Amino acid sequence: MTRGFRKELPVLTQSTPDQPSSSDACSSARMGDNRLLNLIEQWHPKLPEDARQAQKEEAEELDDDMRNGRPREYQPQPRGECHGAGVPCDGHTILHEGCSRYASPRVSRCPLSSSAAAQDGAIDAESPNISHRFIPDEQLTSQQRDQRALQSERPVTWAHKCSEQRKEDDGKRLGTPAKRQSSNRGGQVDVKAYAEPFISFISKNPTVFHAVAHLCKQLESKGFTKLSERESWTNTLSRGGKYFFERNGSSIIAFEVGSKYESGNGASVIASHIDALTTRLKPIPTLSSKAGYVQLGVAPYAGALNNTWWDRDLGIGGRVLVKNNDTGKIETRLVKLGWPIARIPTLAPHFGAAANLSNPNKETQMVPIIGLDHTDPSRQASNEHRNPSVLGGAGTFAATQPERLVKAIAGELSIQDYSTIVNWELELFDTQPAQLGGLEKEFIFAGRVDDKLCSFAAIEALLASSQSEDSSTIKIVGCFDDEEIGSLLRQGAHSNLLPSALERICEAFSEKSCGVNTMSQMYANSFLISADVSHAVNPNFLDAYLENHSPRLNTGIAVQADPNGHTTTDSISTAFLQRIADKCEATLQVFQIRNDSRSGGTVGPMLSSAMGMRAIDAGVAQLSMHSIRATIGSLDPGLGVKLFKGFFDHFEEVDAEFR
Repeated sequence: MTRGFRKELPVLTQSTPDQPSSSDACSSARMGDNRLLNLIEQWHPKLPEDARQAQKEEAEELDDDMRNGRPREYQPQPRGECHGAGVPCDGHTILHEGCSRYASPRVSRCPLSSSAAAQDGAIDAESPNISHRFIPDEQLTSQQRDQRALQSERPVTWAHKCSEQRKEDDGKRLGTPAKRQSSNRGGQVDVKAYAEPFISFISKNPTVFHAVAHLCKQLESKGFTKLSERESWTNTLSRGGKYFFERNGSSIIAFEVGSKYESGNGASVIASHIDALTTRLKPIPTLSSKAGYVQLGVAPYAGALNNTWWDRDLGIGGRVLVKNNDTGKIETRLVKLGWPIARIPTLAPHFGAAANLSNPNKETQMVPIIGLDHTDPSRQASNEHRNPSVLGGAGTFAATQPERLVKAIAGELSIQDYSTIVNWELELFDTQPAQLGGLEKEFIFAGRVDDKLCSFAAIEALLASSQSEDSSTIKIVGCFDDEEIGSLLRQGAHSNLLPSALERICEAFSEKSCGVNTMSQMYANSFLISADVSHAVNPNFLDAYLENHSPRLNTGIAVQADPNGHTTTDSISTAFLQRIADKCEATLQVFQIRNDSRSGGTVGPMLSSAMGMRAIDAGVAQLSMHSIRATIGSLDPGLGVKLFKGFFDHFEEVDAEFR
């Protein structure tokens, strides 16, 4: 960091007409407008561009949370451990990296007020706007010591370099929030920093459509260009470029082109699936009321509506197709209601054999209740009240759907004319948000982990990976829909989605059309990680696991082996990934199921066999797979990012060892 920049930093505790105080910043954050973003522009006019961008992104995220009723403190994590005294303020603290002493590396507010700091002389003589000298506890009042001890338990906010390291670190970027490793490409991965972002991702994006839309927005914010499959890519792609596209709104592929890429060169590929077990509405979900209850016609997607779906608070969300009467176009809009609308009630054990729910009839016994029918029971018995819904007019889609549901969805989307609702794909989901658990918060309890977890880790790894000027390969991530039901649809891994993307990339950089010879060369030079969650060892069922093949939480990615071809793992691919793990200092575990049990499948075999690509199956281990709520370690999202980032960073180097 240059001296000039350091002198330009204003005193955050003094308010002037052109410079708000730190308390203004706090109030702006609570208000939820764009004022925090504006304050950053005023406070730090001389920040390096990458540091300004990182802090602006964090401010934009906060402003968005506030506008949407998600209050939180602005507490991003710093890159490195900080032990320096901060700029005294009543709100947020700018801390130093590299100083030798401080009360704690976890401080969110300055332990001293500005007046106390001035009295104790904690002012840099060269730049009086910056304090960086440590103030020993014995020089503080008892109240100040108590405040320091209290604040040491809170997360850190921003960080900057101390004067001792200023010259050495000149030109390097400002420490930025560790949870956004993509702004520090090529650096070490802080595995702890990904727990909260994953919790936010999984909680705010309950359907596959929401998850893909979130990733699209995230990629665009990081400089990726959105492509359309309907258009030619030949004149769009460039070496060093970053791109993504989606199909059906439920699958997404993102990739980076190496600066020295040539057609026929290989690709480092991570493929996961982003769909999860769920319960979807039937085409006409309107049902006759029974015993005064309004119910909803639903069907399980894959293995949903299992026993874990009983007595859960179920929300509804998905995508709605709406006709724009002004343009005549059909628009896709995402929706999720902010409260649980359904529940599948159990029968109390007092009813004896009838209450045995070990093998329920999913058509008749697992029908959600969504409300009460207030019709007179005598009329209900004679069916006189059964008039079809006329919302939107006869013959419209809305007329075939439950009236209250149509009104609720239309209200959420501010739709006045029900007839403009052309169709929708809605599903039920567990509304309980993901959260940290365990006495030391070593767990994450969440729904839909399989497999939004590996999709999250793969995209984050791509964003965090190094951008080498000598890279001659493609880095690519595919997050596919429909894996849980066989991957046979056009947005599934068994489609042409990934092969066609690679072919179009190859063709864009080829002097001639990219034929079979060049594509076969590309596939032979590539390597695929089929990233799907694995089974963590359950201490209550140890006999169900194969000895020496029982992955643990918070340890590392588990390689999945199967002698019958349900996975792609072999000795070559295992040795390859082990070399990657060695280089990025990651730990690999191994899972194989017992001979008397059945192994599940992944997208690996279908992709590898279609393209002839070397491949391995490896993913994060979890407890309670296919339950409506699962358990992973709080370090596991970051451990996934660490290995996948290492794969992108070291692929070319390791691949050379296997030629």
